[in-house]
Amino acid sequence: MLAGLWTPLVGAVVAIDELWIAWSQHLTRPDAQWTHVLVAVISVAVAMLGPGAWSVDAYLFGRKRFDIADR
Repeated sequence: MLAGLWTPLVGAVVAIDELWIAWSQHLTRPDAQWTHVLVAVISVAVAMLGPGAWSVDAYLFGRKRFDIADR
């Protein structure tokens, strides 16, 4: 995910994994549960924002820019 390769896919997988860890009683302590939820929320945000301008995804597939027109 740091390299920016397949950022939306990897972000979604990390989020699902972290939520699974957070709600598995035998894998985590009760006080560490919210840390995993926080990492899942950050992963979803990165997945929705997409890779940066210097990422591998931007180099391979091009970076899309959204221009919002004036009304």
